[in-house]
Amino acid sequence: MINEKRLLDTFLEYVQIDSETKNEKAMGERLVQDLKALGFEVQTDRAGEAFGSNGFNVHAFLEGTIPGDPTIFCAHMDTVAPGNGIRPVIKDGIIGTDGSTILAGDDKSGIAAIMEALAVIKEKDLPHRSADILFTIGEEGGMNGAKNMDYSMLKGKEAMVFDAGGDTGKVLTCGPGQIKINATITGRSSHAGLAPEAGISAIQAAAKGIAKMNLLRIDEETTCNIGTLRSEYATNIVPEKAVLVAEVRSRDLDKLNAQAAHMKQCLEEACQELGASLDIDLSTNYVSFRVDNDDELVKRVFAACGRLGIPASTEKGGGGSDANVMALHGIKPVVLSTGMTKVHTTEETLKVEELNKCAALVLDLLTN
Repeated sequence: MINEKRLLDTFLEYVQIDSETKNEKAMGERLVQDLKALGFEVQTDRAGEAFGSNGFNVHAFLEGTIPGDPTIFCAHMDTVAPGNGIRPVIKDGIIGTDGSTILAGDDKSGIAAIMEALAVIKEKDLPHRSADILFTIGEEGGMNGAKNMDYSMLKGKEAMVFDAGGDTGKVLTCGPGQIKINATITGRSSHAGLAPEAGISAIQAAAKGIAKMNLLRIDEETTCNIGTLRSEYATNIVPEKAVLVAEVRSRDLDKLNAQAAHMKQCLEEACQELGASLDIDLSTNYVSFRVDNDDELVKRVFAACGRLGIPASTEKGGGGSDANVMALHGIKPVVLSTGMTKVHTTEETLKVEELNKCAALVLDLLTN
Protein backbone atom coordinates (compact mmCIF):
# COMPACT_ATOMS: atom_id res chain seq x y z
CA MET A 1 0.00 0.00 0.00
CA ILE A 2 3.04 2.26 0.47
CA ASN A 3 3.94 4.26 -2.64
CA GLU A 4 7.59 3.25 -2.71
CA LYS A 5 8.61 5.67 -5.45
CA ARG A 6 7.02 8.63 -3.69
CA LEU A 7 8.58 7.58 -0.41
CA LEU A 8 12.06 7.35 -1.91
CA ASP A 9 11.67 10.64 -3.77
CA THR A 10 10.51 12.36 -0.57
CA PHE A 11 13.45 11.00 1.41
CA LEU A 12 15.95 12.04 -1.24
CA GLU A 13 14.48 15.53 -1.35
CA TYR A 14 14.49 15.87 2.43
CA VAL A 15 18.14 14.86 2.86
CA GLN A 16 19.18 17.52 0.34
CA ILE A 17 17.67 20.28 2.51
CA ASP A 18 20.45 21.59 4.76
CA SER A 19 19.39 21.28 8.39
CA GLU A 20 22.37 20.91 10.67
CA THR A 21 21.47 21.61 14.30
CA LYS A 22 20.47 25.29 14.76
CA ASN A 23 19.83 25.69 11.01
CA GLU A 24 16.56 23.78 10.63
CA LYS A 25 14.39 26.60 9.29
CA ALA A 26 14.29 25.44 5.66
CA MET A 27 13.45 21.87 6.65
CA GLY A 28 10.74 23.08 9.02
CA GLU A 29 9.20 25.23 6.32
CA ARG A 30 9.16 22.29 3.92
CA LEU A 31 7.42 20.07 6.48
CA VAL A 32 4.81 22.74 7.18
CA GLN A 33 4.18 22.98 3.44
CA ASP A 34 3.91 19.21 3.00
CA LEU A 35 1.59 18.74 5.99
CA LYS A 36 -0.68 21.54 4.85
CA ALA A 37 -0.81 19.96 1.38
CA LEU A 38 -2.20 16.85 3.10
CA GLY A 39 -4.92 18.95 4.73
CA PHE A 40 -3.45 19.35 8.21
CA GLU A 41 -3.63 22.37 10.42
CA VAL A 42 -0.02 22.90 11.48
CA GLN A 43 1.44 24.42 14.63
CA THR A 44 4.97 25.75 15.00
CA ASP A 45 6.67 27.23 18.03
CA ARG A 46 9.58 29.45 19.03
CA ALA A 47 11.67 26.74 20.68
CA GLY A 48 14.68 27.60 18.54
CA GLU A 49 15.00 31.01 20.14
CA ALA A 50 15.90 29.36 23.43
CA PHE A 51 19.11 27.81 22.09
CA GLY A 52 20.13 29.90 19.10
CA SER A 53 18.38 27.98 16.33
CA ASN A 54 16.57 29.57 13.39
CA GLY A 55 14.17 26.62 13.35
CA PHE A 56 11.02 25.52 15.11
CA ASN A 57 9.21 22.37 16.15
CA VAL A 58 6.40 21.30 13.82
CA HIS A 59 3.17 19.70 15.11
CA ALA A 60 -0.02 18.47 13.48
CA PHE A 61 -2.87 16.37 14.82
CA LEU A 62 -4.44 13.46 12.96
CA GLU A 63 -8.04 13.10 14.15
CA GLY A 64 -8.83 9.40 14.34
CA THR A 65 -11.74 7.36 13.09
CA ILE A 66 -10.70 4.33 15.18
CA PRO A 67 -11.48 4.66 18.92
CA GLY A 68 -8.55 4.97 21.29
CA ASP A 69 -6.17 7.43 22.87
CA PRO A 70 -3.82 9.28 20.53
CA THR A 71 -0.17 8.26 20.13
CA ILE A 72 2.67 10.65 19.39
CA PHE A 73 4.68 9.83 16.25
CA CYS A 74 7.96 11.71 16.44
CA ALA A 75 11.18 12.21 14.46
CA HIS A 76 13.75 15.01 14.45
CA MET A 77 14.68 17.19 11.51
CA ASP A 78 18.17 18.36 12.50
CA THR A 79 21.36 16.58 11.51
CA VAL A 80 24.97 16.42 12.66
CA ALA A 81 27.83 17.85 10.62
CA PRO A 82 28.95 17.47 7.89
CA GLY A 83 25.33 17.72 6.78
CA ASN A 84 25.30 20.51 4.21
CA GLY A 85 25.24 19.93 0.48
CA ILE A 86 24.25 16.27 0.78
CA ARG A 87 24.13 14.46 -2.55
CA PRO A 88 22.58 11.02 -2.11
CA VAL A 89 23.76 8.09 -4.21
CA ILE A 90 21.85 4.83 -4.68
CA LYS A 91 23.73 1.65 -5.54
CA ASP A 92 22.37 -1.89 -5.36
CA GLY A 93 19.38 -0.74 -3.32
CA ILE A 94 21.49 1.07 -0.72
CA ILE A 95 21.37 4.84 -0.27
CA GLY A 96 24.63 6.54 0.65
CA THR A 97 26.61 9.64 -0.31
CA ASP A 98 29.83 10.45 -2.12
CA GLY A 99 31.61 10.22 1.24
CA SER A 100 31.97 13.95 1.84
CA THR A 101 28.86 14.25 4.05
CA ILE A 102 26.55 12.23 6.22
CA LEU A 103 23.37 10.88 4.60
CA ALA A 104 20.94 12.38 7.17
CA GLY A 105 18.98 9.17 7.47
CA ASP A 106 19.24 10.19 11.12
CA ASP A 107 16.54 11.24 11.25
CA LYS A 108 14.97 12.09 7.91
CA SER A 109 14.26 8.42 7.31
CA GLY A 110 11.85 8.62 10.25
CA ILE A 111 10.29 11.81 8.93
CA ALA A 112 9.86 10.43 5.40
CA ALA A 113 8.29 7.22 6.74
CA ILE A 114 5.76 9.13 8.83
CA MET A 115 4.91 11.50 5.98
CA GLU A 116 4.37 8.62 3.54
CA ALA A 117 2.04 6.84 5.96
CA LEU A 118 0.02 10.04 6.36
CA ALA A 119 -0.17 10.48 2.58
CA VAL A 120 -1.52 6.96 2.12
CA ILE A 121 -4.14 7.45 4.84
CA LYS A 122 -5.31 10.70 3.29
CA GLU A 123 -5.42 9.56 -0.35
CA LYS A 124 -7.11 6.23 0.40
CA ASP A 125 -9.31 7.55 3.20
CA LEU A 126 -8.27 4.69 5.48
CA PRO A 127 -9.68 4.20 8.98
CA HIS A 128 -7.00 5.33 11.41
CA ARG A 129 -6.10 6.13 14.99
CA SER A 130 -5.66 9.60 16.42
CA ALA A 131 -2.07 10.76 16.46
CA ASP A 132 0.14 13.71 17.28
CA ILE A 133 2.65 14.22 14.49
CA LEU A 134 5.76 15.86 15.90
CA PHE A 135 8.96 16.85 14.10
CA THR A 136 11.54 18.39 16.42
CA ILE A 137 14.65 20.52 16.09
CA GLY A 138 17.87 20.49 18.08
CA GLU A 139 17.83 16.79 18.97
CA GLU A 140 21.46 16.27 18.05
CA GLY A 141 22.54 19.24 20.14
CA GLY A 142 21.03 17.83 23.35
CA MET A 143 17.30 17.44 22.63
CA ASN A 144 16.89 21.21 22.92
CA GLY A 145 13.84 21.33 20.67
CA ALA A 146 12.02 18.83 22.87
CA LYS A 147 13.25 20.56 26.02
CA ASN A 148 11.86 23.94 24.94
CA MET A 149 8.55 22.76 23.50
CA ASP A 150 5.11 23.57 24.90
CA TYR A 151 3.82 20.11 25.82
CA SER A 152 0.27 21.35 26.23
CA MET A 153 -0.16 21.13 22.45
CA LEU A 154 0.27 17.34 22.56
CA LYS A 155 -2.78 15.20 23.23
CA GLY A 156 -1.04 11.83 23.39
CA LYS A 157 0.56 10.35 26.49
CA GLU A 158 2.45 7.60 24.65
CA ALA A 159 5.10 8.15 21.99
CA MET A 160 6.78 6.21 19.23
CA VAL A 161 10.03 7.96 18.42
CA PHE A 162 11.49 6.83 15.09
CA ASP A 163 15.14 7.49 15.74
CA ALA A 164 17.21 4.31 16.14
CA GLY A 165 19.68 2.53 13.94
CA GLY A 166 19.46 -1.08 12.84
CA ASP A 167 16.83 -3.05 11.00
CA THR A 168 13.18 -2.04 11.18
CA GLY A 169 11.45 -3.93 13.98
CA LYS A 170 13.94 -3.10 16.71
CA VAL A 171 12.35 -1.40 19.71
CA LEU A 172 14.41 0.38 22.35
CA THR A 173 12.51 0.09 25.62
CA CYS A 174 14.95 2.07 27.74
CA GLY A 175 17.62 4.69 27.36
CA PRO A 176 20.25 6.16 29.66
CA GLY A 177 20.30 9.46 31.43
CA GLN A 178 23.31 11.72 30.99
CA ILE A 179 25.30 14.05 33.25
CA LYS A 180 27.68 16.54 31.65
CA ILE A 181 30.81 17.47 33.62
CA ASN A 182 32.57 20.78 33.01
CA ALA A 183 35.64 21.40 35.16
CA THR A 184 38.26 24.15 35.28
CA ILE A 185 41.42 23.41 37.24
CA THR A 186 43.47 26.42 38.31
CA GLY A 187 47.06 26.11 39.46
CA ARG A 188 49.77 28.76 39.55
CA SER A 189 51.86 30.01 36.67
CA SER A 190 55.65 30.14 36.89
CA HIS A 191 58.71 29.99 34.64
CA ALA A 192 59.25 26.29 33.98
CA GLY A 193 63.00 26.68 33.57
CA LEU A 194 63.91 29.19 36.28
CA ALA A 195 61.39 28.41 39.07
CA PRO A 196 59.21 25.41 38.29
CA GLU A 197 58.82 24.63 41.99
CA ALA A 198 57.00 27.95 42.40
CA GLY A 199 54.29 26.85 40.02
CA ILE A 200 51.33 24.49 40.31
CA SER A 201 50.65 22.63 37.07
CA ALA A 202 46.95 22.48 36.19
CA ILE A 203 47.77 19.77 33.67
CA GLN A 204 49.46 17.66 36.33
CA ALA A 205 46.49 18.05 38.67
CA ALA A 206 44.08 17.08 35.91
CA ALA A 207 46.22 14.08 34.98
CA LYS A 208 46.41 12.88 38.58
CA GLY A 209 42.65 13.11 38.91
CA ILE A 210 41.99 11.35 35.60
CA ALA A 211 44.43 8.57 36.49
CA LYS A 212 42.32 7.73 39.54
CA MET A 213 39.05 7.54 37.58
CA ASN A 214 37.16 4.50 36.39
CA LEU A 215 36.38 5.40 32.77
CA LEU A 216 34.64 4.15 29.60
CA ARG A 217 32.56 0.99 30.26
CA ILE A 218 31.72 0.87 33.95
CA ASP A 219 29.04 -1.84 33.80
CA GLU A 220 26.24 -3.03 31.52
CA GLU A 221 24.21 0.11 32.26
CA THR A 222 26.86 2.76 32.78
CA THR A 223 29.50 4.46 30.62
CA CYS A 224 31.60 7.59 30.91
CA ASN A 225 34.09 9.43 28.76
CA ILE A 226 36.32 12.50 28.84
CA GLY A 227 35.89 14.32 25.56
CA THR A 228 38.08 17.38 26.17
CA LEU A 229 41.20 18.11 28.18
CA ARG A 230 42.56 21.47 27.07
CA SER A 231 45.49 23.51 28.30
CA GLU A 232 47.77 25.39 25.92
CA TYR A 233 50.91 27.09 27.17
CA ALA A 234 54.48 27.49 26.04
CA THR A 235 56.79 24.76 27.30
CA ASN A 236 58.62 27.25 29.50
CA ILE A 237 55.46 28.16 31.44
CA VAL A 238 53.93 26.03 34.17
CA PRO A 239 50.29 25.82 32.98
CA GLU A 240 47.90 27.71 35.21
CA LYS A 241 44.58 26.44 33.85
CA ALA A 242 43.18 23.25 32.37
CA VAL A 243 39.63 22.63 31.17
CA LEU A 244 38.01 19.22 31.22
CA VAL A 245 34.67 18.24 29.64
CA ALA A 246 33.20 14.78 30.22
CA GLU A 247 29.96 12.85 30.30
CA VAL A 248 28.41 10.00 32.27
CA ARG A 249 25.54 7.87 31.00
CA SER A 250 23.54 5.22 32.81
CA ARG A 251 20.14 3.61 32.62
CA ASP A 252 20.16 3.55 36.44
CA LEU A 253 19.81 6.92 38.19
CA ASP A 254 21.80 5.91 41.29
CA LYS A 255 24.68 4.62 39.15
CA LEU A 256 24.57 7.77 37.05
CA ASN A 257 24.93 10.01 40.08
CA ALA A 258 27.51 7.76 41.74
CA GLN A 259 29.82 7.73 38.71
CA ALA A 260 29.63 11.50 38.34
CA ALA A 261 30.38 11.93 42.05
CA HIS A 262 33.35 9.53 41.72
CA MET A 263 34.88 11.59 38.91
CA LYS A 264 34.37 14.80 40.83
CA GLN A 265 36.00 13.33 43.93
CA CYS A 266 39.04 12.19 41.93
CA LEU A 267 39.60 15.72 40.65
CA GLU A 268 39.02 17.25 44.09
CA GLU A 269 41.57 14.96 45.73
CA ALA A 270 44.18 15.60 43.03
CA CYS A 271 43.74 19.35 43.27
CA GLN A 272 43.96 19.27 47.04
CA GLU A 273 47.12 17.18 46.89
CA LEU A 274 48.88 19.62 44.55
CA GLY A 275 47.39 22.86 45.87
CA ALA A 276 45.28 23.63 42.81
CA SER A 277 41.69 24.83 42.89
CA LEU A 278 38.72 23.24 41.15
CA ASP A 279 35.60 24.82 39.65
CA ILE A 280 33.31 21.98 38.57
CA ASP A 281 29.74 21.80 37.32
CA LEU A 282 27.69 18.60 37.07
CA SER A 283 24.52 19.13 35.06
CA THR A 284 21.88 16.53 34.24
CA ASN A 285 21.30 16.78 30.50
CA TYR A 286 18.47 14.26 30.43
CA VAL A 287 17.10 11.40 32.52
CA SER A 288 16.67 7.74 31.69
CA PHE A 289 13.42 6.14 30.56
CA ARG A 290 12.27 2.55 30.83
CA VAL A 291 9.26 0.63 29.50
CA ASP A 292 8.58 -3.02 30.30
CA ASN A 293 8.91 -5.50 27.44
CA ASP A 294 5.35 -6.65 28.02
CA ASP A 295 3.91 -3.13 28.01
CA GLU A 296 0.94 -2.61 25.70
CA LEU A 297 2.88 -0.02 23.69
CA VAL A 298 5.57 -2.59 22.91
CA LYS A 299 2.94 -5.22 22.16
CA ARG A 300 1.39 -2.86 19.58
CA VAL A 301 4.68 -2.62 17.73
CA PHE A 302 5.23 -6.39 17.87
CA ALA A 303 1.71 -7.03 16.57
CA ALA A 304 2.26 -4.61 13.68
CA CYS A 305 5.57 -6.26 12.83
CA GLY A 306 3.85 -9.63 12.92
CA ARG A 307 1.22 -8.52 10.42
CA LEU A 308 3.96 -7.23 8.12
CA GLY A 309 6.26 -10.21 8.48
CA ILE A 310 9.01 -8.09 10.05
CA PRO A 311 11.09 -9.71 12.83
CA ALA A 312 10.67 -7.71 16.04
CA SER A 313 12.95 -7.45 19.05
CA THR A 314 13.52 -5.28 22.10
CA GLU A 315 16.88 -3.82 23.07
CA LYS A 316 18.33 -1.46 25.63
CA GLY A 317 19.44 1.88 24.21
CA GLY A 318 22.81 3.49 24.82
CA GLY A 319 22.11 7.01 23.61
CA GLY A 320 19.79 9.87 24.35
CA SER A 321 16.84 10.95 22.22
CA ASP A 322 13.69 13.03 22.40
CA ALA A 323 12.19 10.04 24.23
CA ASN A 324 14.23 10.89 27.33
CA VAL A 325 12.81 14.40 27.44
CA MET A 326 9.26 13.21 26.82
CA ALA A 327 9.56 10.88 29.78
CA LEU A 328 10.16 13.92 32.00
CA HIS A 329 6.78 15.27 30.87
CA GLY A 330 4.78 12.17 31.77
CA ILE A 331 4.85 10.61 28.29
CA LYS A 332 5.65 6.92 27.92
CA PRO A 333 8.02 6.49 24.97
CA VAL A 334 9.67 3.76 22.94
CA VAL A 335 12.28 4.35 20.25
CA LEU A 336 11.95 2.49 16.96
CA SER A 337 14.56 1.73 14.34
CA THR A 338 14.30 3.19 10.85
CA GLY A 339 16.92 0.98 9.18
CA MET A 340 19.75 3.53 9.20
CA THR A 341 23.34 2.41 9.75
CA LYS A 342 26.66 4.06 10.65
CA VAL A 343 24.89 7.26 11.65
CA HIS A 344 26.90 10.40 12.41
CA THR A 345 29.56 9.30 9.91
CA THR A 346 30.23 9.89 6.23
CA GLU A 347 29.76 6.15 5.75
CA GLU A 348 26.09 6.33 6.77
CA THR A 349 23.73 4.23 4.63
CA LEU A 350 20.09 3.22 4.41
CA LYS A 351 18.63 0.32 2.47
CA VAL A 352 15.67 1.28 0.31
CA GLU A 353 14.01 -1.91 1.55
CA GLU A 354 14.33 -0.77 5.17
CA LEU A 355 12.88 2.63 4.36
CA ASN A 356 9.88 0.88 2.80
CA LYS A 357 9.49 -1.38 5.83
CA CYS A 358 9.62 1.57 8.22
CA ALA A 359 6.90 3.45 6.33
CA ALA A 360 4.77 0.30 6.20
CA LEU A 361 5.22 -0.10 9.96
CA VAL A 362 4.11 3.48 10.64
CA LEU A 363 1.08 2.96 8.42
CA ASP A 364 0.12 -0.27 10.18
CA LEU A 365 0.50 1.32 13.61
CA LEU A 366 -1.77 4.17 12.53
CA THR A 367 -4.45 2.01 10.93
CA ASN A 368 -4.76 -0.93 13.34
